[in-house]
Amino acid sequence: MLYRYGEVLRTLLIASDLALVATAWLGAYWIRFFTVLEAPMGVPSLTAYVAALSAILPVGWILLRRQGLYQAKRFGSLLSESLDIVKATLAGVMILLAASFFFKMSDTYSRGVVMAFSLLAPGLLISLRVVVRGLLRKARKRGFNLRYVLVVGGGHLSEEVIRRIHAHPESGIHIRGVLADGPKDRMIMGERVIGGYSDLAQALKPERVDQVILALPHDHWPLLSKILKELEDSTVAVRLAPDLLHVLTLRSSIEELDGLPMIGLRDTPLVGWASVYKRGVDVIGSAGLMLATSPLLVGIAVLIRASGPGGVLYRQRRVGLDGREFKMLKFRTMRIEAEAGGAVWSSADDPRRTGIGTVLRRFSLDELPQLWNVLRGEMSLVGPRPERPIFIQEFRREIPGYMLRHKVKSGMTGWAQVHGWRGDSSLHKRIDHDIYYIQNWSAGLDFRILMMTVISVWKGRNAH
Repeated sequence: MLYRYGEVLRTLLIASDLALVATAWLGAYWIRFFTVLEAPMGVPSLTAYVAALSAILPVGWILLRRQGLYQAKRFGSLLSESLDIVKATLAGVMILLAASFFFKMSDTYSRGVVMAFSLLAPGLLISLRVVVRGLLRKARKRGFNLRYVLVVGGGHLSEEVIRRIHAHPESGIHIRGVLADGPKDRMIMGERVIGGYSDLAQALKPERVDQVILALPHDHWPLLSKILKELEDSTVAVRLAPDLLHVLTLRSSIEELDGLPMIGLRDTPLVGWASVYKRGVDVIGSAGLMLATSPLLVGIAVLIRASGPGGVLYRQRRVGLDGREFKMLKFRTMRIEAEAGGAVWSSADDPRRTGIGTVLRRFSLDELPQLWNVLRGEMSLVGPRPERPIFIQEFRREIPGYMLRHKVKSGMTGWAQVHGWRGDSSLHKRIDHDIYYIQNWSAGLDFRILMMTVISVWKGRNAH
């Protein structure tokens, strides 16, 4: 069976990758100097480019390995693997360019070759993955390279494990059955319960089982030692799915503390380059929008000033990233005595609004001054809407996990707002949408929210 030769196949994959990297490098040399492109300085010796492989191949292997491309990933997608290849290639090209600069090799190695290599290498490596995945898919359809697993545990965790296995039929993982407390022969997510925990040793005998997945509910963890003891006389692989679904509120991560696994439960995705990217979009976007809408901003300011006493802008204390307070700007849409009786939620057709304020609220034009908050770094274009400190003191007591929404910058618009959860609406729904945004953040999701916001504002929906 193929699974017994996993290490051999992995070695063959590494050798194939390195061969393709060498092919990409020499192919880039050929494209640059032996196609329609001109070489005014003449054609350099091939020997120097062949010699460079003595450094390119080891560095390439290290970078590909650091991206986890040689780890067994039955559930990994082609897209994520392709992105890892691109990251490794870009890192390699940066190292190559840096070495060329510091060691004054720019006369030896053409930048055109490096550019062609940066396109050829990931293209060839990704193509290899496409072929390998296709071959594995065919092999698994014919009964090769399959894994047979037994899921131990009932409840939400085992359901989640089974659901994810079912979602990836291409992985070649087949479930033999489920062991859980309660009556036998019932179904959990389409898989039959063949016994209880005490039947584990017996369940391993009739048919081949390669792996046991322990998906015990949190209150069954005291049984873990007993279950592991029953598996001592078996050669089956054991995987533990910890019951952390009730505490994994944000993205999770695993790192080591001197060999001790540490699971991060509340990691935000907006760190590192993601944070740099999002800040860059905020600066460019807010500055561009302020410039583009400057005539409109001036016109609104004039209308507010002409509508009666009071300032043009309204500054309100809000809570943003990491619980820090800032003053959020809005065009004033209410009479100056609107909050004489204390802070209250605004609502549709709020009688405290001015005439111009009603129009501004309908099309969310009162929010435009917050572009300045975005430019200053106090807010983002997209994120959970900031709340007032007086309300947060109440919300954090009533809603578990409320403060997690402050793990990212507050936004002018957000996932909750484009789904209609704003103003005097369900707070629980808003929090659910905010947490979803943080857990699933991507540049694409931000773009989608911005487009949905434009459509919503154009139609004048949910603006109160």
